[in-house]
Amino acid sequence: MDSIKRYFGFDEAGTNLRTELLAGLTTFLTMAYIIFVNPAILGDAGIPKDAVFVATCLVAALASLIMGLYANYPIACAPGMGLNAYFAYTVVKGMGFTWQAALGAVFISGCLFMIVTLFRVREVIVKGIPQSIRIAITAGIGLFLAIISLKTAGVVVGNPATLVTLGNLHDPHVILAIIGFFAIVTLDFLKVRGAILIGIVGVTVLSFFFGGNQFHGIVSAPPSIDATLFHLDIRGALSTGILNVILVFFLVELFDATGTLMGVANRAGLLVEGKMHRLNKALLADSTAILAGSLLGTSSTTAYIESASGVQAGGRTGVTAITVAVLFLAALFFAPLAGVVPGYATAPALLYVSCLMLREMVDLPWDDATEVVPAALTALLMPFTYSIANGVAFGFISYAGLKLLTGRARQVKLVVWIIAAVFLFRYFYLGAD
Repeated sequence: MDSIKRYFGFDEAGTNLRTELLAGLTTFLTMAYIIFVNPAILGDAGIPKDAVFVATCLVAALASLIMGLYANYPIACAPGMGLNAYFAYTVVKGMGFTWQAALGAVFISGCLFMIVTLFRVREVIVKGIPQSIRIAITAGIGLFLAIISLKTAGVVVGNPATLVTLGNLHDPHVILAIIGFFAIVTLDFLKVRGAILIGIVGVTVLSFFFGGNQFHGIVSAPPSIDATLFHLDIRGALSTGILNVILVFFLVELFDATGTLMGVANRAGLLVEGKMHRLNKALLADSTAILAGSLLGTSSTTAYIESASGVQAGGRTGVTAITVAVLFLAALFFAPLAGVVPGYATAPALLYVSCLMLREMVDLPWDDATEVVPAALTALLMPFTYSIANGVAFGFISYAGLKLLTGRARQVKLVVWIIAAVFLFRYFYLGAD
C-alpha cells in the first residue's frame, strides 16, 4: 500500500486509494455509454457490432491503463464520439470507402500522431497555446459537456426551426435526470463523499420503478473479435481521395485529445504555471491507443471529457484511470450489468461538472478584445459545432488574425501562426468535413 501511495504521489496530490477508486468508478459510469454507442455507430459502416464491442472495451482499457500507469493522470480514454461518426457516415457511407480502408486511415493518422509526439512537436504545440485559449478550452469543454448532458437527459431536443428547444418535462426520464442533478449538487455542497456516484446509482435504482428500465442479467461471455482484428487496409487508405481523410483524423485527434487533456488537468489543479509536467507521457498514451484501436477494429481513441466527473469526485492520480481500465475489461463479461445504467442517470453528473468548469472564464483579461474574443469563440464553437477541435481551430485563427489586424503580431508565437495556417488550409482547401 505504501509503495502504491509513493508511486502515484497520493500525499502530494492530497488523495487516498478509496477516493481514487470511487473517482474511477464515477468516470467509468459517465463514459460507459461508449461500450454500446460505438458498436451502433460503426455498425452502420458495416463493421460487425459484436467485434466492435470487444475492440471498444479492450482499447479503452489499454489506453486508460497506460494513461494511469505511465502518465499518472486521472484521465480515461476510449474511442471518441464525433470521430466514430465521421468514420462511419462521412468516410464510409458518404465517400464510399470500405471500413477496412477507413481503419487504415486511422492507423496512418495514429503513426503521424506518434511521430509528432515522440519528436515533442505536439508538446511544443501545447506549450505554444496562449493562456486565454487555455482558459477557454476548459470552459468550452464545460459547455460541450453541458449540451451533451442536456441532450442525453432529454431536457434539450432538436428542432428544425430553432435547432434546439426544450424537451418534454413530463417525460419520466427527464424528471429523473432533474432529480439526479439537484441531488448531486446538494450532496456535493454538503461535502458528502461520492456525491456524483450516489446520484448516478440513485437515479439508476429509481429508473427500475419509474423509468421502465429492465434488468437483463449480470454475466455473459464476450463475443469474438476475429471479424475486425488486423482487418485494416493500409494500401486502400493511401489511395487518392483519402489523404484528406487522414489529415482530418490527424487534426481532430491532435486538438481534441490535447484540448481535453489540458481542460481536465486544469480542472484537477494539475497544471503548474499553465503546464502539464508529464504531458508527453499523456500524449504517448493516446497516440499508442489510436494505433491499437485501428488494429483491433475501432475508430480513433482519445482522452475523454467525461474524466472531469471523476476529477470532481476527487480523482487526482493515475489510479483513477487504472480503475476505469479494469472496469472496461470487466465490462467484457458484465455487459448486461453495465448496460443497466441509463444515459439520463449519468447526464446529471456531466451537467454539474460542466457548470463548475465555466468558472475558468473569470481569469480572462476582459479589457483586451484580442484575447477575449478568440477565447469566447473557442468556448462557444465547441458546443455549437459539436467538436472540441473546431473550437480550438477558430480560437487559433481568430487569435492570430486579431493580433495581426491590431498591430500586435509580435505577441504571437510562431507555432500559433503555423497552427492557424494549417486550420485555414483545412477549412478553405480541404473543406470542413
